Amino acid sequence: MPTPSQTVGPFFGFALPFDGGAETVAAGVPGAVRIEGQVIDGAGGVIPDALLEVWIGDQFARCRTDAEGGYHFVVRKPPAVSDAGGRRHAPHLNVTVFARGLLRHLMTRMYFPDEGPANAIDPVLGQVDPDRRATLVARQGEGALVFDVHLQGEGETVFFAL
Repeated sequence: MPTPSQTVGPFFGFALPFDGGAETVAAGVPGAVRIEGQVIDGAGGVIPDALLEVWIGDQFARCRTDAEGGYHFVVRKPPAVSDAGGRRHAPHLNVTVFARGLLRHLMTRMYFPDEGPANAIDPVLGQVDPDRRATLVARQGEGALVFDVHLQGEGETVFFAL
């Protein structure tokens, strides 16, 4: 008989990350992009034991947040892709968030800030309220893209029901 979901964390964080798991390509390789950020709860505090996964195509990376709620990935910037219906999607990464207090993982996307024209016609981003789209677009930081994930509250990241 099915049972209700249990919280998805923080008990798994010690076992799922693996050496080199936050990198799909070595830093410094042409086309490599460093992405970093924090996972932030509804009260504005950081979550030190969340687990994030990013993936698209043949890329998959996983990283646990640190004591400051921080994470980082090094990936290749993906190209724009077309879906089965022929719609063109801007370059993006799929992001999965696992954290304490969540009954199910959360799914979102991270778009690239230098892809303004492609982002403007992306069919998924186009369905998001214009005032909330910025929560899905990373911002340029010093030497890395910054993508903070807000689980609730002010600036809550848009999550998708799949």
